[in-house]
Amino acid sequence: MERQNIRKLMRERRAQLSEIEQLEAAKKINVNIFQHFKNAKIRRVGIYLSNDSEIDTSLIIEELWRKNIKVYLPVLHPFCHGYLLFQRYEKNSPMTSNRYGILEPKLNCSQVCLVEDLDVLCTPLVAFDQQGNRLGMGGGYYDRTLAKYYREQRTKPEIIGLAHDCQHIDQLPIESWDVPLKTIVTPKKCYLW
Repeated sequence: MERQNIRKLMRERRAQLSEIEQLEAAKKINVNIFQHFKNAKIRRVGIYLSNDSEIDTSLIIEELWRKNIKVYLPVLHPFCHGYLLFQRYEKNSPMTSNRYGILEPKLNCSQVCLVEDLDVLCTPLVAFDQQGNRLGMGGGYYDRTLAKYYREQRTKPEIIGLAHDCQHIDQLPIESWDVPLKTIVTPKKCYLW
């Protein structure tokens, strides 16, 4: 199956989840992600606001704030097209919609955190497979932003994909630029490679 067809199928699958199923999934993934973090010293986490029936990250964000862990959201880079910046996100952060209609903090360069200064970066995904391969929405923003990190084989931040269990398939068609994730967390399981 082609990547575009997989994207369509997986987006349809997660869109079919009821509000109750979405809420239960959010509660379970929140437990699983903090179980995964239990022995780690984490000060800064990059995460995203859910969109398009993605697994709801709001409970994770609330728990990070409760634990006094700084939260950073992706912002479309204003000068380097196709790249992301990660900006501090607090309850009162002024927000704006980006060109895709996704909320992001209004750009404030003094609140931007370098990727390598994040302890954890949680990424969205449309599908993932048995080998940890991740299929995104197709814009390549995370791939481009993290290319240097992968090339240099850095260990920080820990990159974690977040997904519904229904987004798991046996095998994805991969491209030369694809780098498998070492960790993917779903409501039912934490996959480690």
